[in-house]
Amino acid sequence: MNETVTQQQRVMQEFTETDLQINFDKFPDGLVPAIIQDIHTRRVLMLGYMNREALDRTIKDKRVTFYSRSKQRLWMKGEESGHLLMVEEIRTDCDQDAILVKVRPLGAVCHTGADTCFNEPNVSDNFLEHLENVIRDRKHRRPENSYTARLFAQGINRIAQKLGEEAVEVVIEAKDDNEELFLNEAADLLYHYLVLLAAKGYVLNDVIEVLKKRHH
Repeated sequence: MNETVTQQQRVMQEFTETDLQINFDKFPDGLVPAIIQDIHTRRVLMLGYMNREALDRTIKDKRVTFYSRSKQRLWMKGEESGHLLMVEEIRTDCDQDAILVKVRPLGAVCHTGADTCFNEPNVSDNFLEHLENVIRDRKHRRPENSYTARLFAQGINRIAQKLGEEAVEVVIEAKDDNEELFLNEAADLLYHYLVLLAAKGYVLNDVIEVLKKRHH
């Protein structure tokens, strides 16, 4: 499924190795540590190593590729499991000898099946960000018996229609004094709004950035 190009993806399209200015020659084996971070939860997922070729492949394919010291070859994370790390942003540290790669993980990261290689759940302290991650997971995996997955399967028109229906229900309940009904309808509206954003390829932070610009 095609997604709208995000700001981070537009930046990635313009990246070159020169822009990143990494000093591979600083290490005898030419391998630079690459820290992998979830761009949404901001959890550190794993640590790997990249040489020039691995970084070039990562930038070109928008999927994290390491140089495996055990396999002695380039190794795309998830090449067997399908749990790819989709690149959203790349940064270097002040000494130009370490790489920070912000990603969108497709599935568990650790070979043990854990969310991260540090045995931490890949969840945000912000519940809305956690909910967005769940919604994105439903969008990509489409598990059976998932209401969210069915919405994505029905397409953007149905998602937009459902958001409109929920908005009307919030307006109706706002005119009454039933706190429970109003809050439940408001929760339904927010949830379906997040689904619509995910369907369009955006996250809540994209909207927040627009609000910040308006505020300034």
